[in-house]
Amino acid sequence: MNSLAYIIYLSLTYLVTVHVGMVFFKNGRLYILELLNGDTALTDSINRLLLTGYYLLNLGYAAVMISTWQKVTTYGDLVASIVVMCGRIFLSLAVIHFFNMGVIYILGKRKKMINHN
Repeated sequence: MNSLAYIIYLSLTYLVTVHVGMVFFKNGRLYILELLNGDTALTDSINRLLLTGYYLLNLGYAAVMISTWQKVTTYGDLVASIVVMCGRIFLSLAVIHFFNMGVIYILGKRKKMINHN
């Protein structure tokens, strides 16, 4: 039964990670572009690197989490374990997002302070 749990978990994790990554990639570009004073080539390079790092971190974490999985014997255990494991991944996505937004906020404030002086 664990094999079924792994397949469902990895499929859900992959789909959510890719979807959220694309949302960050498309919408985050504007913030990076603003920080880099409109340098589109550098912005696009940094944005692609951030997306690649995001995918590697989250999909790697998802794969490592399989090693902590308890034995699944019933369908109730299957659903519960998938929910817990996906919840951990989704929480990590949220933490990474808020950390990145905090960094962008701080960099934006510094840029405004430098430009006003």
